Amino acid sequence: MSITPGMCMTLALSLGITVGVKRAMWMMAGELLGVGLVAATSAVGVATFMLQYPAAFEVFKYAGGAYLAWLGIQMWRSRGRMAMPDQDAEPIVTSRWELAIQGFVTAIANPKGWAFFIALLPPFIDSALPLPPQLAALVLIILTLEFFCLQLYAQGGRKLRKALSKGGSVRLANRFSGSLMVLVGAWLAFG
Repeated sequence: MSITPGMCMTLALSLGITVGVKRAMWMMAGELLGVGLVAATSAVGVATFMLQYPAAFEVFKYAGGAYLAWLGIQMWRSRGRMAMPDQDAEPIVTSRWELAIQGFVTAIANPKGWAFFIALLPPFIDSALPLPPQLAALVLIILTLEFFCLQLYAQGGRKLRKALSKGGSVRLANRFSGSLMVLVGAWLAFG
């Protein structure tokens, strides 16, 4: 499931292009924290609350989608701090906190992630055994796989950045990354 293109992987690709893999690690930290939280709470029953009060989740989902779309538009217009600078311009400065928040919001507001964990995790939990060790093992496996997939996408973005910057296509790279970010925002809000 993690390797398939989705919101978090598209975000990793986009950040690999614009801020590089090293800085994208902050987004990955936030995203992994969010995925761990979604997996753990799905397993222990918070999903029941979300199913009873879907309007609260919808508001959060739309707000998160609008924020990511706004960032994408700024990148597309090459005005945001996450836009890839021209070769002789100042380097990109995006705070670690902003990157981590982006990853976290994308992970916890992803309805497909919630649905996946609600459907997948219960069969792996044995009610006759203590829950904490089982949950810890499942979450560790999930986060390990998720991290490797995030790295794969961010490294792909890094390679794409190099290819696009060689041809002087910085504006094209910003528009591509911005379009991906808008797509993630729309996917989050309407997916």
